Amino acid sequence: MSSELTAANGGTSNPAPAAPTSASVRYVDRPDMVETFVDSVTGLIFDGQTLRIEFGVTRLDDVKSNAPVTGRRYPACRLVLPLAAAADLINRMQQIGAALTQAGVVKAQRPEATPPKVG
Repeated sequence: MSSELTAANGGTSNPAPAAPTSASVRYVDRPDMVETFVDSVTGLIFDGQTLRIEFGVTRLDDVKSNAPVTGRRYPACRLVLPLAAAADLINRMQQIGAALTQAGVVKAQRPEATPPKVG
């Protein structure tokens, strides 16, 4: 070890610190946190590092006789998840989807048949 490094750490040759261990993180509820109602997913983008989800809420215009129903969709929440949180969300949504399918609330989608390749 060079004398510069030895002098920098107080004159001893301590080994490098060990890799950090996983932290023990405790969940703390915030009952005052506002909930956001959404009725649609308006955007979903994964850029390789983060998953960005935009949720929207639909507001119908006043109904007029003999006129088509119209409305507007507004962004209500933009959620950005790092890769680990996105993977966790996907896994949890798959579990919920399986439970809803088993309960008969939703029907399992069959994979679409792929046409045979020619050539």
